[in-house]
Amino acid sequence: MRLPILARNLFPVATLFVAAGVLSAAQLDVLDIPGKTLKDNPLGDPPARHLAVFKPDNAKDDAPLPLVIYLPGWGSSCEDVIPDGGKAWFGKVVDQLAPSNPVRIAVVDARSRYGGSQYLNSTATGQYADYITEEILPTLTAKYTSPSFGASPVIAGHSSGGYGALILAIRQHEKFNSVVALSPDSNFDITHRPLVDQPSVKAVTRAALDAAMGPAKEFRLPKDGIARLVMGLCANYVPIADKPGKFEWLYDDKGQWQNDVWKKWLDLDPLMIVRRNDDAFTATQRIYLDGAEQDEFGANIGAKKIFMELRNRSSSCRFYQPPGHHGDNLPDRLARGLIFVLGRE
Repeated sequence: MRLPILARNLFPVATLFVAAGVLSAAQLDVLDIPGKTLKDNPLGDPPARHLAVFKPDNAKDDAPLPLVIYLPGWGSSCEDVIPDGGKAWFGKVVDQLAPSNPVRIAVVDARSRYGGSQYLNSTATGQYADYITEEILPTLTAKYTSPSFGASPVIAGHSSGGYGALILAIRQHEKFNSVVALSPDSNFDITHRPLVDQPSVKAVTRAALDAAMGPAKEFRLPKDGIARLVMGLCANYVPIADKPGKFEWLYDDKGQWQNDVWKKWLDLDPLMIVRRNDDAFTATQRIYLDGAEQDEFGANIGAKKIFMELRNRSSSCRFYQPPGHHGDNLPDRLARGLIFVLGRE
């Protein structure tokens, strides 16, 4: 799965490209997104956000370059890389690709009180899918010129961001011609179930849930990171539609497992969605999946299963299992995925 707050930083140093001697010349545009779709969100999280756009050196806005929207993993956002400017690892990817595969990479901020949004619309957190499709994408297409053909725009992401990229590509065929999902949350019985079975999650009380779901100036989150994460996932996967800011919990007040709630989680599992829907992706979409050999959360297992489902369908799909752990070697992994979906390989 993904746990940057508990496991490792999901914005690693781009050691691969530094070792290769690539000097950063990428430029960074920081755009202000007003967040109209996030206004009055139930958590009181700031609606206005930044958007970091990494582009090749001297690339003008009207240069027809493929557009990549990148969704960071849980707890991460563009704010983590903006201070580094073009030297951030996304800039290294842009530099590496510039000679033969120039692209623009836009890095999003979709964090919530709990750490992440899974890039879904939820009455318990906010309209984060709409934020991507109705604000981020139009802002980018209005400012920058994209090619009139090919696999742009690309929706990409790692971990929770890989999950969001898959779901957006499935639900928005007409908006995203291709997807790069690096160690995406999928096969929830593997990636999610071990987390929700943790003693600290089972021990969450009704009072703790009520405190977490409290008003913006009064809420209190648990100190335990896994309990906090699972609360956030419940807020994204099982919101209570007629109670803004509220969500269902996986255990009742006696600590008994609520299988009906878990089934709702599974309905949002990309692997289950692909298995149940032959048209989850269209014939024109290109899908790139990866999962590290030593992924701590088993994200490689679900990614490979999705590939196995898709390889006999009409979609163009590839799976790659790089060495290392969940968040290792992201620059190389992202570059490899982009080369494939943009039809350069």
